[in-house]
Amino acid sequence: MKKKKKGSYIYLGILLFLMYLPIFCTVFYSFNESKISSVWGGFSLKWYKELFEDREIREALLHSVILALSSGSLAAVIGTLGAFGMSKTTYKWNEVISYLSTIPIMIPEIILGMVFLGVFSFLGIPLGMGALIIAHTTFCVPYLFVMVQSRLIGMDKSLEEAARDLGASRIRTFFDIILPDLIPAILSGLLLAFAMSFDDVVISVFVTGPRTNLLPVKIYTKLKTGVTPEINALATILLLATILCIFLSDYLGRKRNSRTTEKNF
Repeated sequence: MKKKKKGSYIYLGILLFLMYLPIFCTVFYSFNESKISSVWGGFSLKWYKELFEDREIREALLHSVILALSSGSLAAVIGTLGAFGMSKTTYKWNEVISYLSTIPIMIPEIILGMVFLGVFSFLGIPLGMGALIIAHTTFCVPYLFVMVQSRLIGMDKSLEEAARDLGASRIRTFFDIILPDLIPAILSGLLLAFAMSFDDVVISVFVTGPRTNLLPVKIYTKLKTGVTPEINALATILLLATILCIFLSDYLGRKRNSRTTEKNF
C-alpha cells in the first residue's frame, strides 16, 4: 500500500511538473533583458514598460475587456432568468431543454465559429464588436445557467412561500428573497464567463472585424513571427488575471455552499 501510494505521488509530481514547466518558463523569460527568449541576459522590467507603451496592445486590451464585460453581463441576465423560469415550470421536456441549453459548452469552438460566421453573413450582420458580443454571449450563457440552476435547487422554497403568504408580489419576492441568494452563484458564473470570453481565440477569429482588435487574436498573430519577451510579459499578466478570476469564482462558490449548509442546519 505504501509503495503504491508513493508511486502515485511520484506520477502526480511528474505530471504537474510537465504541465507547469512551460508556464514557469514563460513567466521567467518575461523578465529577461535579452531579446532572444532562450538566452538569459539578466533581470529587467523593460519588456513590461514597452508592453504598456504599445498603443495597439492597449487598444486590443480595451476591446477585450469591453467584450468580456458586455457578453458576461448579458449572459448573467439571460442565464439567471432562464434558470429561474425553468425552476417554475413542470413540463415533461424540462430535462431536454436543460440539456440543450448546455450544448454550446460541448460543441467544438471551431464549429461554433463557422456557424456564427454563416449566420451573421446570412442575416447581413456586420462583423465586429456587435457580432462578437452576440457570439460570446451565446457560449457564456450555459455557464451562468448551470450555476444558477444548481443554486436554485439548493434554495429553501419555504422562504419564497412565506413571502407570498405575507402579501409580496412575485416581482418583489424575486428581488427581495430569491435574487440575494442567487448573487454568489451569479458572480461566480460571471467571473468564469469573463475569463472564457477574454481568453477566446477560435470564435473571435471567425467573427471579428477589420476594425476590432482583440488581445488573444493579437497574441496569436504575433506568435507567427516568433515569441518575444514582450509577449511573455503580456502572457504573464493575463495568467495572473486569469488566476485571480478563478480564485474569486472559487471563493464565491465556497461562500455559496457555506450559506446553503448553514441554512440547512
